[in-house]
Formats: sequence, C-alpha cells, structure tokens
Amino acid sequence: MTGEAGDRPAGHYKLRLFITGSTPRSTRAIANMRRICEENLHGRYDLEVVDVYENPDATKELQVIATPTLIKILPEPLRRIIGDLSDQEKVLAGLDLKPLRSSD
Repeated sequence: MTGEAGDRPAGHYKLRLFITGSTPRSTRAIANMRRICEENLHGRYDLEVVDVYENPDATKELQVIATPTLIKILPEPLRRIIGDLSDQEKVLAGLDLKPLRSSD
C-alpha cells in the first residue's frame, strides 16, 4: 500500500491540521481535508488533527497563529494552508498535487 507506485508519484504525505475545539469551522475543515486526502492521496498520507485548546504548545514549534491551519510537513518543502479547506483547488495547489479528475 504505502510506497507502491501507481499512476501518481509515490510520495507519502505527513499533514497536520490545527483546529480550535469542535466548532462548525473546525468540523468542516476536518471533513474537507479527509475527503481531499482520500480522493487524491488514498493510502499515502498521515493526517494528524491537533486541537489547540487541548494542546496549545503544539502551535509553537510550527508557529501556528490562526486556525484552521493545515501544514504539509512531508514531502518538503513545508507548506501552510489557512482556512476551512473548502477550496479544493487551493488545497491541492498547496500540497503540490493535481486533481485526479480534470475539472476543465
């Protein structure tokens, strides 16, 4: 599963999503990111969700100042995407991915 080459590059993505509690915006960001990952990175990603209310120190290392914030840790370079992740094209661009299905 992990590391097998298909018709897409064989990189494994390490993603960290910072949220604040179980607000509608946080819930929407989690759902959007899980959907995007399953559609575009199936089996090639680890998504860690960090609630900054429960773990405020986690924001210091990566200097998170707003939520929701998605940070692509691997593959490098590190990238940040801020917002509820509803704009799939913006999220895919931030992850250096092209959509599996062409929208044009």
